[in-house]
Amino acid sequence: MRQLQFILILLITAYSFAQNTGAIAGKLIDKEYNNEPLPFANVLIKGTTTGTTSDIDGLYTFEDLEVGTYTLVFSFVGYETQEINAVVVAGEVTTVNVTMMASAAALDEVVLEPVTARKESENALLLDQKKAVTIKQSIGAVELSRKGVSDAAGAVTKISGISKQEGGGNVYVRGLGDRYLNTTYNGLTLPANDIEKKNMDLNLFSSDVIQNVGVSKTYAANFYGDFAAGNVDVVAKEYTGDFFLDVNLGSNFNSNAIGENFVKSEGTGYFGFYNRYRNNPYAVILSHGVDPQNIDGASGIEGSISGGKSWQLGEESRLSVFATAAFGSSFEYRRGQFANVTAAANQIFQDSEEFEFSRNTTAMANVVYRINNDHKIKFNSLFINDATDEVGRFGIDGRGYNRNTIADNDDFGFFTQNVQFEQDMIFVNQILGTSTINEKLKLDYGLGYNNVLARQPDRKRIALERFENTLDNDPSTNAIFYRNVDFDNQRYFQNIEDSEFNARVNLSYEQSENLKFNFGYNGRIKERTFDNQRYGYEIINPFTEIEDVNNLDAFFSIENQGVLYNTSVFRPLPGLERENLPGQVENAYKGNLNVHALYADATYQIGEKWSLVPGLRVEQFNQEISYDVINLSFNNPGSNDATETFFLPSLNVKYALTEDQNLRFSASRTVSNPEFKEVAPFVYENVTDRIGGNPDLLNDPAFSTIVNLDLKYEWFINRGEIFSIGLFNKTINDPVNLVSANDATGTQRFFRTGDRADVFGIELELRKRLIKDEDDNSILSAGMNITYTSTKQDLKTVSGTFNTNFNKDSDELQGASPILINADVSYSPTFGEYKPVANLVFSYFSDRIDALGSGQLGNIVEKGVPTLDFVWKNTINKNFEINASVKNILNPTIERVRENVSFDATLANDLGLNSNLSEFALSSYKRGVNASIQLKYKF
Repeated sequence: MRQLQFILILLITAYSFAQNTGAIAGKLIDKEYNNEPLPFANVLIKGTTTGTTSDIDGLYTFEDLEVGTYTLVFSFVGYETQEINAVVVAGEVTTVNVTMMASAAALDEVVLEPVTARKESENALLLDQKKAVTIKQSIGAVELSRKGVSDAAGAVTKISGISKQEGGGNVYVRGLGDRYLNTTYNGLTLPANDIEKKNMDLNLFSSDVIQNVGVSKTYAANFYGDFAAGNVDVVAKEYTGDFFLDVNLGSNFNSNAIGENFVKSEGTGYFGFYNRYRNNPYAVILSHGVDPQNIDGASGIEGSISGGKSWQLGEESRLSVFATAAFGSSFEYRRGQFANVTAAANQIFQDSEEFEFSRNTTAMANVVYRINNDHKIKFNSLFINDATDEVGRFGIDGRGYNRNTIADNDDFGFFTQNVQFEQDMIFVNQILGTSTINEKLKLDYGLGYNNVLARQPDRKRIALERFENTLDNDPSTNAIFYRNVDFDNQRYFQNIEDSEFNARVNLSYEQSENLKFNFGYNGRIKERTFDNQRYGYEIINPFTEIEDVNNLDAFFSIENQGVLYNTSVFRPLPGLERENLPGQVENAYKGNLNVHALYADATYQIGEKWSLVPGLRVEQFNQEISYDVINLSFNNPGSNDATETFFLPSLNVKYALTEDQNLRFSASRTVSNPEFKEVAPFVYENVTDRIGGNPDLLNDPAFSTIVNLDLKYEWFINRGEIFSIGLFNKTINDPVNLVSANDATGTQRFFRTGDRADVFGIELELRKRLIKDEDDNSILSAGMNITYTSTKQDLKTVSGTFNTNFNKDSDELQGASPILINADVSYSPTFGEYKPVANLVFSYFSDRIDALGSGQLGNIVEKGVPTLDFVWKNTINKNFEINASVKNILNPTIERVRENVSFDATLANDLGLNSNLSEFALSSYKRGVNASIQLKYKF
């Protein structure tokens, strides 16, 4: 770059000699952003209309200037405007380099801090992507706002090669699911918020707290060794500038939910808190019933408030505070089919309904103290409360099927009501800092403590037979309670707590302009505790009728205890009986994870073209699990552990084909370690499926080794425009898959299903501004990214604590979608102060395996889903916005199917189906169209 700049200056100089004129050229440096170049800043010759902007490398030039003295005015939103005199000499180039700093004065137009604006804007993030020595993509708050993205899960799906599970926050990167992904917050690890996931649900990070979200798909030594698909880093918002306050209010509704009489779990508050958490479960059962409660209305609300202010403390010190709090609620109604079909048809509900009432509360504070230009320290505190009430009624047409029914020979008329509340409270506290020790040494560090409280307090599940009798308008015929075992009708309580300390420190040493070293440490100490407790309703008399299925509390009253029903526990307290008394926890496990690593890498610049980054990480890993669960043989040891030391080399290479085009290559060795949910043998029972872990995953081998290869070409066409194409290949040794075991219950468990899996893919991305105004601002732009992934793994018989076998030698990898597509079109004209922005955003993932089948049992497949959203943002003036969105416009059917299903001919006839099907829906429903409107005012 310097050679090109020198050649450019020589050319300008030669031209100036010929014309008896001179020139001014220079570079703008961003003091607030680690002395990086400052692009897109304004440079004006005072008293004239002559001006320019700095390019993507911070360079600017004025040519053919007459001899004399000029005053240059340098400005950028939120930065101190500087005026500098420059003398133009005939035949010479006057160099004026300027370091820009954030403004401490009040600027009416400043809403976000300048550094934040840089880290949030699409152009700045493309600049970071261009200059990065590893393959990295980011999406900032500006783009999130433009596309109407409300959370981090939606954010990452706008990046090539990424999709998420429909209706949830599970993210898939390059066809690899949750177990192959890492999530960090400001570079520090996060715990999962429920036992089914390795990573925290990205839906929980609302856009109010996000500055940008970066996805690194290639490995570097500073990342944890448990890396295959990539690392998602959510960066918290900061603010520097004059006082500001934003208030947002809005409402939303779901097309399916309109007109439905919504119900929720009894005992939960509107804002998503459970008021009886610390009460003894048995006391809750005695004092509170099982029926759901009605809730008025079915439209959600949205609201947030954000504010910030900076105080200049002397010439160099500054204290900056940013805080935000938000609350949102939403309603969703689903109606369709839910089933459990394994080697036999266990349960089939062809007509079912689910009422879902969700609430999310977020609060974040970010305090930044810049001691001086060389030292900065930051404290970040984040609280998230995510709560969901879900009431499911399965078999509402009176045709629900259960092959284990007691009262009827045809096994139809089965009904289940499931009322549950899930609450996840996440507390994240971090101290982060940077220190420039001298011109060559810089220190970057972070220390965090996370705590997650995830619980299902008082889930109520009631099962009935002969439910068709409730629909015949004959008061003399009634449904009866299903009475096979005590826990067919039950109350369930579950608690999970994760606590984690994590830390990182990086010392960078710049030996020369062409050689830089990084030495660092990062580690985590994590503990999980889990317990659950069930109370079964033992119906005393067989074929007991229930007169009013909408008033179950009348039957399960305290007066009827011991007369019509008994409560029963699996594990009684010492010296007590099982019936009508409190009991012990039924299942429990405790897990510990310790990871400590040292790493080093070097960034070596060879000329202007080549950048080489070799790295090595040495990581020590220890994981322990101890458990006491009811569904294991008596001689099981009840614990397992693994300790390993990994040596993980990596190499990242960048070759600058031109100033705007890069060719990148990456090679690395990483690992994949099992998660607590994968190794704990506890089985969680949903209405129509069962999922459990497998402690054998910590046997030898206790981890999967992965070889990663990447090759990528990228062309930064113009401001905000990019074209890239990339190839990737991964070889996974001893992969882990979720498998539907070939047994009567169809319990899904985790197994090391083979010796090797291969992943190959290609990614294509294009962003283009189609129409621009006279100031080079985009009016119409479009973007698209497409990923094709091919996976293949070998399969083998597995024996141990649990067993599985396959009737084929190979299959695709669980979670892999062959095709991913993300696309958007943005239209943003300007009419005076009125600046509307209209966006049409599309995404699609093709069919992917949700769980492998075993034996003759077919795979469970999540069917592909197209999604189309429309977002309309209306900036009325600098203070007021009216925004609207319509999401899930196509309203596709969301389906999970079991492949290759065979039914008994009589049953198939009763269900109105063929006896042999290529696939059968385990769940099938539509989510409805979601619409919202929001008012935003900036004080």
